[in-house]
Amino acid sequence: MTETFWGREKELLALRRACEAGGSQFLPIYGRRRVGKSELILQFIKSAPAAVYFLGKKAPPELQIREFLEVAAQTLGEPLLASFQAGGWKAALEAVVSRWKGPGKLVLSMDEFQWTVEASPELPSILQELWDRRWRKSGNVFLILCGSYVGFMEREVLGEKSPLFGRRTGQIFLKPFGHQEAALFHPRLSPSQKAMTYFITGGIPLYLKLFSQELSVEQNIQRTILDEFAPLFREPDFLLREELREVEKYYAVLMALSEGALPSRDIARRTGIGDRSLHYYLQNLVELGYLGRRYPVADIPRAARHIRYEVTDPLLRFWFRFVYPQTSSLLRLGPVRALDTLVRPHLPAYFGRCFEGLCREALPSLYEKEGVSASFEVGEYWDKNVQVDVVGLRQDGWVDLGECKWGNRGSPASAVAELKAKVPLYPNR
Repeated sequence: MTETFWGREKELLALRRACEAGGSQFLPIYGRRRVGKSELILQFIKSAPAAVYFLGKKAPPELQIREFLEVAAQTLGEPLLASFQAGGWKAALEAVVSRWKGPGKLVLSMDEFQWTVEASPELPSILQELWDRRWRKSGNVFLILCGSYVGFMEREVLGEKSPLFGRRTGQIFLKPFGHQEAALFHPRLSPSQKAMTYFITGGIPLYLKLFSQELSVEQNIQRTILDEFAPLFREPDFLLREELREVEKYYAVLMALSEGALPSRDIARRTGIGDRSLHYYLQNLVELGYLGRRYPVADIPRAARHIRYEVTDPLLRFWFRFVYPQTSSLLRLGPVRALDTLVRPHLPAYFGRCFEGLCREALPSLYEKEGVSASFEVGEYWDKNVQVDVVGLRQDGWVDLGECKWGNRGSPASAVAELKAKVPLYPNR
């Protein structure tokens, strides 16, 4: 049975248009792990005239080049490529592309590009030479470089110091699904159940598919996360160990942020990591898409001391709040009792904080429905006197402020009264 491919219509259309456009094309695709980049490429190449899809890995370059040639031999129907004795990536790439005579473009897709470059640092320069001297003029190559490490892709493929800088004909920064798209995975759930699912899985297709709409949200938590044999019980651990060294320091940072956003000085105090070293760990987590930087949104000058860091990946946020610090208890109690005693009592407050983020995510949709054409910035505001959950800072002279309440936490009238008390404390010029 063929697995359903959800969403990504705009991205697929961009790839198809690039493939049909005149001239050769070079399109990097990047985004955090598990966001669906590989599935997007595999879905696209189903309709491509010819495509060589190579998945990079942590292996010696000779083994990777041999696998690349074997894949090309099979997909292009050129068995001699499998035994071609290439002296390096340049010879291998030239051999494969020279076999393609059309019609249409040959899609040359290198997935997990960062791992291939780790073994062969010269590869970006080789691709630059081939692109400049041959492929761009030939008009029959569609080069796709795909990577999960956002910082690497921005530096080594898109950045000014990259040999490939200025050569791309487009790019796709693939982000997790927003709430509205994520809700399509579970059409029979109620709006609040869809929201709670999103608070845990985020917009990551794999995680969304693991949550069954035949079960309650709590049952899904028990079945997919809290059971020691569950698919997501160790997922964050696998992700972090796959991407990072010195994972203990990263775990300390993520634990410090499990209760909410913090400035770097508080993270340093809680983790015992010095300020200079801490910047390195924070930057890596930001580049992987697991942390985000937040400023208080207002029409006032910003300073570095105003930055707060928060865990933006929902599964990591949930895991470091409920699973990692209580692993021994989870194993001792089992998933049913662990849900009852360790998780369920804290879910309303946890979902309440998540709901604030969902409200901020929803504000641009409200602007679109209201016909707001001015540019805007959405976020929150805080200082020593006030905390505002939602801020829409618009360039048409309006500022929208919002207060968020999840579940039955007070009446609408009390929320309005609370917001009205905050309005005079917001710095509004």
